[in-house]
Amino acid sequence: MYRPDEIAPPDPWDIVVRVTHWVIAGVVIANALMTEGGSTLHVALGWIGMGCLALRLIWGVAGAPEARFSAFPPRIIPALSHLNRLRKGKSREFRSHNPAGALMIYAFWAMLAIMFATGLAMTRAATPWEVARQQDAVAAGDWSALATNDGSEGMQAASIGEDDHWIEELHGFGADLLLLLAVFHLGGVVLESRLLRRSLVRPMLLGRRR
Repeated sequence: MYRPDEIAPPDPWDIVVRVTHWVIAGVVIANALMTEGGSTLHVALGWIGMGCLALRLIWGVAGAPEARFSAFPPRIIPALSHLNRLRKGKSREFRSHNPAGALMIYAFWAMLAIMFATGLAMTRAATPWEVARQQDAVAAGDWSALATNDGSEGMQAASIGEDDHWIEELHGFGADLLLLLAVFHLGGVVLESRLLRRSLVRPMLLGRRR
């Protein structure tokens, strides 16, 4: 585990961390604000985001030292201490994520996992191609494309039962919470960038510190 007082490396974030970070961010924003729930694009982006999350979690075990879970464990007391320093206008360099940022990341990952799980439940794990096929069939007037083996309605109309609408509600709540977490995350990045007098966005974009 890295000590916070060690000198930060010149290239803290490798390509896997950067790509998964920005792709997941794009998926969350697009699916929350720009796509229609249940649409082919919405489902496709969900699968892409789920793949990126899986890759990032694997990279947390087998990736670069700064990207591993051991470099930024979720610890409440250090996170509160870090927030207290920020409140006083102070900040410290960390070789990986700072303690407060680490808690935010784990919260993001947990909520993303819930979002993907509920999304799979609502679509019955349909692929984007299956969604597109069913939507094209319905547009052509062929409602039999939505029939399931047990005779119930298919994915689009009743993919969740009458007693399972909590899944859909949890999915919507998760989307709102992810956006709220993103706002706090951006606020923390702006504040720390000002206190450290360097951009925290630049290394996540280019992998290099100024």
